[in-house]
Amino acid sequence: MAAAAPLDVRIARLGAQGDGVGEGGGTTYYVPFTVPGDVVRIRPGAARGEGRAALAVERLADGPGRADPPCPHFTVCGGCALQHVAAEPYAAWKREQVVRALAQRGFADADVAALVPAQPGTRRRASLAIVKAGRAVRAGFRARGERAVVDVAACPMMDPRLVALLPALRALAAAWPAPRLEAQAVATVTDTGIDLLIAGAPEPDRAGLARLAAFAEAAGLARLALQGRAGAGIEPVVVRRQPILSFGGADVTPPPGAFVQATAAGEAAIGAVVQAATAGARRIADLYAGCGTWTFRMAGSGAGRVHAVEGDAALVAALSRAAGAAGLAGRVTAEARDLARRPLAAEELRGCDAVVFDPPRAGAREQAQAIAQSAVPLVVAVSCNPATFARDARILADGGYALERVTPVDQFLWTPHVELAAVLRRPGRR
Repeated sequence: MAAAAPLDVRIARLGAQGDGVGEGGGTTYYVPFTVPGDVVRIRPGAARGEGRAALAVERLADGPGRADPPCPHFTVCGGCALQHVAAEPYAAWKREQVVRALAQRGFADADVAALVPAQPGTRRRASLAIVKAGRAVRAGFRARGERAVVDVAACPMMDPRLVALLPALRALAAAWPAPRLEAQAVATVTDTGIDLLIAGAPEPDRAGLARLAAFAEAAGLARLALQGRAGAGIEPVVVRRQPILSFGGADVTPPPGAFVQATAAGEAAIGAVVQAATAGARRIADLYAGCGTWTFRMAGSGAGRVHAVEGDAALVAALSRAAGAAGLAGRVTAEARDLARRPLAAEELRGCDAVVFDPPRAGAREQAQAIAQSAVPLVVAVSCNPATFARDARILADGGYALERVTPVDQFLWTPHVELAAVLRRPGRR
């Protein structure tokens, strides 16, 4: 089949994934790395949604919101999609993703604050790909739309300590005895050093363990753990220091590879919303609690009792240990429970002054339905997906809650992802 002929289009807006959207000949085109006002010559590609994907082969005129990308890997690396957008239109676009998701669920007049911005060099957690084929070794991120790995030399998005880890990961892969290697390294900057989990690498022999110990020492890691394959057990192999994350005065040692908020500043911004809303509450249910990111902020700021519920037993154990060490065992309790399969029922929430929930991207449909049937006066929702949050907020609103305010927070700089913290309240209940 002959390739489609190039045509010229003007970009009207940014779409939900950050691609420029333009019209030509009655067709909608999605063109990456363009901004509103750009005039580009495009080559149409495959069908996509209600239009077609397209590539810009020439930029004929620049829109007013264009910026110079700070990364040499931009457009090739799949980590970022929006480095070419200036700060002001970028922030407005991210906020608009939240506004649009809410409007689609009937919250057209929602009070949505300005975006809390992310700063370059602050991403403290990254999942890095490591590949070795013979003498060729790469460490970095997957290429845009491909499985190939971009060998990252610089990254203005990540904490510099994670960027500095990349050469050491390449050297480790090069020294691995197997001729081929494909692994994933989950690296987290903690208060005591980098916590590193390498998943997918073959189990090392005695000499391999010695190499890993030398690598951990040279890289200054706090802890190094291995996971042979997806679903297999995780085994710490080098612990030079316990990795520590401090939440509200409690020191937590998370399990290897555990989810944490992507930036310290973003975590603080969301935590401020959670703490302000729940101040004075005597009994709080913290659902999808992880290892206590919001639990300890609430318990440490003078709130009453906090019951943390989380589906991952290892996270619950870490939270419980931290509560005991911080002298909070009497005020913080924890429970391992799959809230999608067995949400806390309205009866179990009786007596709670507030519920905080922070689910994965799929949201908290079942738990929101149970909360909507309860008499809890206050709900604070934290979300990494405006669409599923809006769905859950609609469930709560239909159950009598009013959406008070939504604060968008950028933790994934130059990507389409945006997080938020929202306060919902039963009218007349304070």
